[in-house]
Amino acid sequence: MMKTFTKIKGALIIGITGLSVMVILGIIAIILVVVIIGGKSQFSWEFLTSFPQDGMTKGGIFPAIYGTVLLVLIMSVAAVPFGTITALYLTEYAKENSWIAKTIRFAIRTLAVVPSIIFGLFGLGFFIKFVGAGMDNAFLGGRLVWGQPNILWASLTMSLLTLPVVIVSVEESMKTVPRELREASLALGATKWQTIRKVVLPGSVSGILTGSILAVGRGAGEVAPLLFTGAAYYLATLPSTLHDQFMVLGYHIYIMSTQSANVDQTLPIQFATTLVLLLLTFILNLIGVVLRSQIRRKQK
Repeated sequence: MMKTFTKIKGALIIGITGLSVMVILGIIAIILVVVIIGGKSQFSWEFLTSFPQDGMTKGGIFPAIYGTVLLVLIMSVAAVPFGTITALYLTEYAKENSWIAKTIRFAIRTLAVVPSIIFGLFGLGFFIKFVGAGMDNAFLGGRLVWGQPNILWASLTMSLLTLPVVIVSVEESMKTVPRELREASLALGATKWQTIRKVVLPGSVSGILTGSILAVGRGAGEVAPLLFTGAAYYLATLPSTLHDQFMVLGYHIYIMSTQSANVDQTLPIQFATTLVLLLLTFILNLIGVVLRSQIRRKQK
């Protein structure tokens, strides 16, 4: 009787788990089908490589694609090294119960639950009004260059948003490196830094890439922080310097769906832009997954 009950309970758990997976996959499939059907008429090479025209009802989204890729690259360059260094300090240098480590981990947990729009307000107040305006007053005689929304401040704001994800991923990856390898390296006469550089970091490269992938996935689709820090509704030129404003796919979709003069007319463009954003995020993530798998294969 007990064995029968156990089998029934196990089958029930497996069934509920499988049903949950199928529901999630079904929802994703429905979303993809709706987006593809709605945007396939607009999706073309010209749509990907041309500028918007006639009040966003014609043309393409190349400036938004360019701005999104540039944003993700600058954000990753800012967030991944800093997040890796923070995780390295927490894992290799700070004592587990020290007040410094506890304070840093509390700050990471707090940042992880802060609404994204708060990061946008912080970027506006700190990066633009304080740092940027201070740079203009100190080095440019008060001429307005850095004290305005631009792609640099937007990218740094997004790097703060994704920083907790990077730190947690890298820290967990570093903890998986066996302690015996560290002790063996030190026993052979290697210094602390040599052990970190030759043993810990190579063993946690996959975790660093995982953090980068998660950061890219979140940063590419966020809109709220960009409203205050640099995203523009429409630009006739591409950003050529770090103090230029830029277009981004997420904000482009938001504007067309809420501020367009003819929302119904722009609906195919909205679906096609959403499809491009999904494909771009998928490609960026795929690149990170391939690099991670290659590194793991070489390590084995």
